[in-house]
Amino acid sequence: MADHLEMPRPAQLVRTTGWSLIESVGLPVTALALGAWLWGRDAGLLAGLAVVWITAAVRKIRSGSVPSLLIISAILLTVQTAIAICTGQLWIFLLHFPAGNLALGILFARTASGPNPIIARLAAEVVALRQPTTPHPGLHRFFQGATWLWAAIFVLLSLILALLLATQPTASFLVISTIATVVIIAAGAAVSALWLRVVLRKHGLGFRFAAA
Repeated sequence: MADHLEMPRPAQLVRTTGWSLIESVGLPVTALALGAWLWGRDAGLLAGLAVVWITAAVRKIRSGSVPSLLIISAILLTVQTAIAICTGQLWIFLLHFPAGNLALGILFARTASGPNPIIARLAAEVVALRQPTTPHPGLHRFFQGATWLWAAIFVLLSLILALLLATQPTASFLVISTIATVVIIAAGAAVSALWLRVVLRKHGLGFRFAAA
């Protein structure tokens, strides 16, 4: 029974991943849009930034740690918000989208070949995936390969968003970039899940849901 992966039950998994998406994307974007609508562009930028740091602080207080991607997002957003407000150039803030994805691609690539690929850490953080008690070489190779896959996905997203930023007005950029991001991330998640299923079957590893 030690050679198995364990995940939360579907309802808990939906809550866990849903909240992760809300805190990393939904809350900052909502705060930015609401603040900009009520008090202007700069207030919206500051509101989105404040939500990111508040979320990080709450994470630290409740669990004692902050997800690495949230830290990167907060730092990058702080720098770009400060530059955008000081220069008055909104396009500098919008660079957060392609630049953030490029930073993620580089981060993922740097950890892909090492002993602790970031996909394994994120699987534990985001979906509470528990690996076998005894480290399995085949599973480790999967996480390394999946990390390379997501590095490529984020670099691709960076290129697409940079092209959209250069060719589309702001309103169109926000809509199209959101759709493109959702579609590509969803496709990457589906490929990763199917790949993991093949790896589990190949190496005779089991899978089960955690006890309620």
